[in-house]
Amino acid sequence: MTDLRHIDALVTAALHEDAPWGDLTSEALIPADAMLDARLVAREPGVFSGSEVFSAAFRLIDPRIRVQLLVADSERFESGDVLAEVAGPARGILRAERIGLNFVQRMSGIATQTARFVAAVAGTGARIVDTRKTTPGLRLLERQAVHDGGGRNHRTTLSDAVMVKDNHLAAVIGAGLTVTEALVQMRARLPHTAHVEVEVDRLDQIPAVLAAGVGTVMLDNFTLDGLRQGVGLIAGAALVEASGGVDLDSVAGIAATGVDVISVGALTHSVRSLDLGLDVAPEQVAVP
Repeated sequence: MTDLRHIDALVTAALHEDAPWGDLTSEALIPADAMLDARLVAREPGVFSGSEVFSAAFRLIDPRIRVQLLVADSERFESGDVLAEVAGPARGILRAERIGLNFVQRMSGIATQTARFVAAVAGTGARIVDTRKTTPGLRLLERQAVHDGGGRNHRTTLSDAVMVKDNHLAAVIGAGLTVTEALVQMRARLPHTAHVEVEVDRLDQIPAVLAAGVGTVMLDNFTLDGLRQGVGLIAGAALVEASGGVDLDSVAGIAATGVDVISVGALTHSVRSLDLGLDVAPEQVAVP
């Protein structure tokens, strides 16, 4: 799980953004000693993610608030299931409610969508991975949600691995080097543990890339036939990653071409937050 210090920093910033000078409504309306019981309820089925972040929202507002999680991260649930119980000072619960929900709804949405992609490629040997197309500042949380959904994580930052893309290659060719020469020189400058991946968008680029001894070749926006040919040309000399325009309708066909990795930006850049709600316990609702 993401480091708790990182979680606390993100949640603290979100809480301050939401109530920079306090919760005007609750402080004016709710007695200071009022207590409240509430439940995190699923409005639709999904895969849970964000337990630590949800809990942190309440803990950081008031340590007297108790959060009891009834499902674990990566666990599936159905519509109507109670996912957590929250009890404690009413003002604190109401102040933290929206921030806790925002995080857990988004993370559970990512986990749920990831699980759909993973299920679609089951039995093929291809693994689903995320990309760097994440919400600025929230990458580690969104990566955790992908993991909770059964997916894998690509490089987290530009500092983690080498990925040579089309713009890099254009700059190299403009400097008068061949692709193979440039990649060989680059590898000589890197630590021996650094993984090197190179993106290609045409089959005729593959031999020059393989000649440099790279670890992964990314086939970007290839047709299914092109992917099959690419897998055949690479023939186990490197991992093969497929990328570009992947959705739930196309992912199974892509996996069937024999690629090792399928990167899916849609896991994080356009996912819909799951519909979860924090409901006050029925016994606290006044009946006329």
